[in-house]
Amino acid sequence: MRKEIRGKRVSELEVANSKCLNMPFEQFQKTVVGKNIISVESRGKWIFIRIDHHLLLFNPGMGADVIHFKPGDKLPEKYHIKFTLKDGTGFTIRVWWFCYLHLMPKKKLGEHNLTAKLGITPLDKRFTLDYFKQLLGKRRGNIKSFLLDQKNIAGIGNVYIQDILFNAKLHPKRKIPSLTNMEIDTLHKSIRSVLNESIKLGGLAYEKDFYGNKGGYGAKQFKIAYKPGKPCPTCQTTIQKIKTGSTSSFICPNCQPQHK
Repeated sequence: MRKEIRGKRVSELEVANSKCLNMPFEQFQKTVVGKNIISVESRGKWIFIRIDHHLLLFNPGMGADVIHFKPGDKLPEKYHIKFTLKDGTGFTIRVWWFCYLHLMPKKKLGEHNLTAKLGITPLDKRFTLDYFKQLLGKRRGNIKSFLLDQKNIAGIGNVYIQDILFNAKLHPKRKIPSLTNMEIDTLHKSIRSVLNESIKLGGLAYEKDFYGNKGGYGAKQFKIAYKPGKPCPTCQTTIQKIKTGSTSSFICPNCQPQHK
């Protein structure tokens, strides 16, 4: 996305439902159209697009197809948002359920309550083992809830967390204070390994990249995620599906014992 749109000027904006905006469409459009895209970054589910002195903040909610187009390309049959750039290229967004498309002055980004407290991503250079240990600090909750909280770490979802914890041999309800230094080290490596593998394969199999290609990280790559009743790839014990708060978890009861 950065490669295709950075340095280009926005010439037209279409938004089918202005409920996703944080200001009236006319004001939003006036601020964006005619301005240059300076940078494109991601942080967890959020995409940060700097347009002159403002930041365009996009969150796909439960998911969205963000697809690039060139002049003459056939556009997706259905889309909810369309950015057209001065050279005729652009991108459409088809939202699966809901999304946020917000605009904030760069100097006031800290006042945006949905992104102000986001943690750094696991692939950020600052996400070192020492940083991770400090982050865990004096926390007393369970490890799965901690990892899924975007205020702690941005970008770990319920799909990835299954194999992250399996690789580290940790039960999702394991209490943080009981973790040893070696277990924290293994968990840190597992987080980065699983996410890097997904990126290498173009993301999750049910998602599309900027060019409309589906990702390659799916059931074949999952070790225990979404495989209840199947044998554990390590010890052949039957994989179980359990309830952990508002989410489901998949575990090997032998490799990931629940500590009392």
